[in-house]
Amino acid sequence: MGDGRQVDRAGSAPMRFQGFRRAAVLFARAVTLRCPHCGGRGIVATWFKLAPTCPTCHLRPERGESDYFLGGMMFNIALAESVFVVVLIVTLVVTWPRVPWALLQYGAPAAMVLAPIILYPFSKLVWLAFDLTLRPVVPNDFAPPQPH
Repeated sequence: MGDGRQVDRAGSAPMRFQGFRRAAVLFARAVTLRCPHCGGRGIVATWFKLAPTCPTCHLRPERGESDYFLGGMMFNIALAESVFVVVLIVTLVVTWPRVPWALLQYGAPAAMVLAPIILYPFSKLVWLAFDLTLRPVVPNDFAPPQPH
């Protein structure tokens, strides 16, 4: 194309829009607590632990680095803080000029403690989706299927 956009081999939609569509699918799967790669269920073993591999596609959620969990932790903290800021601003706007300061004084710290716990599995999977968007899977990211 003369406008600088790349087109896939079939000549259909520009590749950057396909990349955006793929990222949206990965993030939507992660937010619904499914494997970002295949959409399969069962990747969340417990609220605080992901399964070693996806039961459907056998993707390893840790992706092979020893410090991979740090990105998930950072994202969890950033997500919890973002939720806090949004709730604070919405509360101020909706209740102005009679802001419930006592509720904010006691509720905000409680929410800041609970938010990372509540958002933990979501943040781990959204971090995985983010990583898959920037660094697509390679054969080493998959575990061999276990015989029954």
